[in-house]
Amino acid sequence: MRISSRGRGEEGRERMTLVPENVDDLWHLSHVLESGDLVSGDTTRRIQRTEDNLRDTGGQREHLFVSIDVDDVEFARFANRLRVGGEIVECSREDQLGHHHTINVEEHDELTIEKQFKPDQIERIETAEEAAENADVAIATVEEGEAHIHTVAQYGTEERFSFTAPTGKGEYAQPRSELFSELDDALARMDVDAIILAGPGFTKQDARNHIAESHPKTADLITMVDTAAVGDRGVHEVLKRGAVDEVQTQTRISKEAELIDDLMAGISKGEKVAYGVEAVAEAAEFGAVEELLVVDDRLRRERQGQGDWDVDVNEVIQSVERQGGEVTVFSGEFDPGRQLKNLGGIAALLRYRLQ
Repeated sequence: MRISSRGRGEEGRERMTLVPENVDDLWHLSHVLESGDLVSGDTTRRIQRTEDNLRDTGGQREHLFVSIDVDDVEFARFANRLRVGGEIVECSREDQLGHHHTINVEEHDELTIEKQFKPDQIERIETAEEAAENADVAIATVEEGEAHIHTVAQYGTEERFSFTAPTGKGEYAQPRSELFSELDDALARMDVDAIILAGPGFTKQDARNHIAESHPKTADLITMVDTAAVGDRGVHEVLKRGAVDEVQTQTRISKEAELIDDLMAGISKGEKVAYGVEAVAEAAEFGAVEELLVVDDRLRRERQGQGDWDVDVNEVIQSVERQGGEVTVFSGEFDPGRQLKNLGGIAALLRYRLQ
């Protein structure tokens, strides 16, 4: 994310002009924007024209600069765009005022936001700005007869490659070199700055040796990590161990994986944790919250009045921050966030156990 400018808007609101530089940034913005915000940017709109007020000529698209009063935000992940809809309140064509319009924000599009930014929203934007310097990372996991490649994004991980083959003896068995060649070719096609090669035993070392012979430049990007599993479970082990952080210092999901493990361990032992909005709010009232965990999409729904919590989540967050606690907003796209959703969407690691 690139912050082009920051200043004061009308009615005491802050104005921030941003340029999302990748799909992660679009995802971040989907959790910053809320109903009632003012968003401005360049767009196109189909303008209906008539001739002598008798005949509709079908409409043509025109480039416009508009400001809209936001009422709907959608992150279209597979289209790599953010859709921001609302009523046009400012426009280079006055005849379009009051109409509903959707701005499609893509990578490198500039947009200006005016709103009362909450501290966690400012932190999200600033974290995205810092993350612009981070390496793009692939996690390859391999064992006998099986290989996977996942890419790491701030909204989660995504499997990009999977290959399995029978091993051992028999007419259907395939040599290890075929597995390594498939993995090698897939990694060579990827545009990443670092590769973590993980898995149990010595298979990953043999795979790296194969890659070094055919694609030395790819091999130079590899860091190896021991894990007990491959695939999704292997990726979780890599993230938990902080291996990604060595090459991507601002990776949020490795922290989320560690925090959710701490939470689940506390639940199993009945020690210094709270989950569910009522229990967390009570812990915050007593000043007991050391780390507040909340899922981003649930937080957004509550702030927009679309949730069912009887507690004002903003007051809980402010209480925790006033008393020196940390707040981590989880991605609902990644497994730790999904686990947190199953616990009510909010939880806390405590300084001390509440009776």
